[in-house]
Amino acid sequence: MTITKLLIANRGEIACRVIKTAKKMGIATVAVYSDADREALHVRMADEAVHIGASPAKESYLQIDKIIAACKATGAEAVHPGYGFLSENAAFSAALEKEGIIFVGPPPKAIEAMGDKITSKKIAAEAGVSTVPGHMGLIDDAEHAVTIASSIGYPVMIKASAGGGGKGMRIAWNDSEAREGFERSKSEAASSFGDDRIFIEKFVTEPRHIEIQLIADGHGNALYLNERECSIQRRNQKVIEEAPSPFLDEATRRAMGEQSVALAKAVGYRSAGTVEFIVDKDRKFYFLEMNTRLQVEHPVTEMITGLDLVELMLRVANDEKLPLAQNEVKRHGWAIESRLYAEDPYRNFLPSTGRLTRYRPPAESAGDSLVVRNDTGVFEGGEISTFYDPMIAKLCTWAPTRAAAVDAMAVALDSFEVEGVGNNLPFLSAVMEQQRFREGRLTTGYIAEEFPEGFTGASLSEEHHFDVVAAAAVLMARREQRRFGAQTESRWHVQVGGKAENVVLHQHGQDILVDLDWRSEALRLAWQPGDTLVHLDWSGGRHAVLKVDPTTSGFRIRYRGADLKVLVLRPHIAQYLKHMPIKVPPDMSKFLLCPMPGQVVRIDVKEGDVVEDGQTLAIVEAMKMENVLKAEKRARVAKVHVVPGAVLAVDQIMLEFEAL
Repeated sequence: MTITKLLIANRGEIACRVIKTAKKMGIATVAVYSDADREALHVRMADEAVHIGASPAKESYLQIDKIIAACKATGAEAVHPGYGFLSENAAFSAALEKEGIIFVGPPPKAIEAMGDKITSKKIAAEAGVSTVPGHMGLIDDAEHAVTIASSIGYPVMIKASAGGGGKGMRIAWNDSEAREGFERSKSEAASSFGDDRIFIEKFVTEPRHIEIQLIADGHGNALYLNERECSIQRRNQKVIEEAPSPFLDEATRRAMGEQSVALAKAVGYRSAGTVEFIVDKDRKFYFLEMNTRLQVEHPVTEMITGLDLVELMLRVANDEKLPLAQNEVKRHGWAIESRLYAEDPYRNFLPSTGRLTRYRPPAESAGDSLVVRNDTGVFEGGEISTFYDPMIAKLCTWAPTRAAAVDAMAVALDSFEVEGVGNNLPFLSAVMEQQRFREGRLTTGYIAEEFPEGFTGASLSEEHHFDVVAAAAVLMARREQRRFGAQTESRWHVQVGGKAENVVLHQHGQDILVDLDWRSEALRLAWQPGDTLVHLDWSGGRHAVLKVDPTTSGFRIRYRGADLKVLVLRPHIAQYLKHMPIKVPPDMSKFLLCPMPGQVVRIDVKEGDVVEDGQTLAIVEAMKMENVLKAEKRARVAKVHVVPGAVLAVDQIMLEFEAL
């Protein structure tokens, strides 16, 4: 059967991405949507759309019978599952097969074998794949988990057997953390996957997360399409990925690829899949899991190989042979992917919801020396809801070298405008500027190691500080031109980050000479009052992009991970600043505030209880992840303001304390 109409059993950016390739191949597309997604971008892009239920995924995107009914109603011969939802559900694949509908993915037996982490490790070991030491049997209860963890040796990783996307995973460093990690992983696994089986394995210290992309057809051919490094993670979920890895050598890459292909052939694999490995500092690698679907980070593989993975999946589903051999797989240049999430890095990356009042990605481009790609499923005016993953977009850059790809990503992030929801753009920008990242010295503990106290914003280099000061002074001069006319010379007092600068501007035709006490340089810029981005073109050839919002006496400027309030005054006015009172923020230390929009799962204390430092107070679920809220010091609970089941807004008061 040749696929002429494809139903995409997913939503968001991955549904949009599949639709693009299907249209390129001349295949008609059908979207499915829940109540929350009536106006979603994937619905607008598809040729047809079918409503499949209420907003919660379990009432819509996880309903196998509704997906099949939509196929029958529209005449779709095939289903692409994307990632998440039903993509690794063997029962879904089998149900489609029974109805004569093509599943654009692996056979049910391969999904079942590799989707269960316990079974997959046993098969991997039998296929000659290097595996991590651990306990692959089922675990009875928390005390059994402690016994197993102690025998393996801390630290250990506690995982849901049917898990994925960082859900149902905890690292335990001692018995207490093993008990709590087991309970939380079990609860999250039951909620997210309907399967609460847990296993435990050794946690490799200083690990790198490197994965091999596979593609296999139904004619016995299987290829590895190089690797991706996905070491920068938080809460076991990937944040920044790249291809190739800056760590692997050719021998290790080949060994990992060949073992991955052996595993795929051992389970009769077909379609795209990914074998994930933990790699230690000595380049010893251990099988982690196999994802029997298209990965979120697949664009970076496409950018270095020139292959369209969705197209290959569709051709394999059409029973075509792979169009290339292993020695024809290319690896050209370097690609970086930054996952843009609706989550607040200043609040420990807690989810954020709301309407995108501004959404302006950088312009996409495809040249010989630079590619900018943005895979997204949202639009300006759209809403980020509590029902689904908080991903907004995947921003990717490609260049001939890693350094050039990172530089391109830094500029692209500076140019990305998102307003209305908390987002991790400043964090992503900050990482691009870190020397350790630029040197490729990565581990899965990168974020915890580089931001041990959490993310509070980036510190600008001297050069970038100069950019901010110059931009603020020039922009204020431009604002005043409308009132007083252009001036060939103007003087300004600029305060940024607690540092004051004296700035003199000299206008020479289209060029502006920016003169500080310690640096002078000429620039040109294209900006008018009301523009939210300012582009600085320095005489030395350097280009910078800053996000700018006007304030009463200056600007809010966001640049390279820093979010700055910049004060710009005439020197004769600035002399009075020392007489201005400093506003002290209110003391909220006696309250437990809900750190993110979510639902109260449990309240572990009652009024009158005395709590100790580190004691669990409550559990709040947000975006299907359970967040444990703990006491920061010894105190008495004066009042409990919420009950289990309550849906809370960010900063809503949950508990009130009194000092002992």
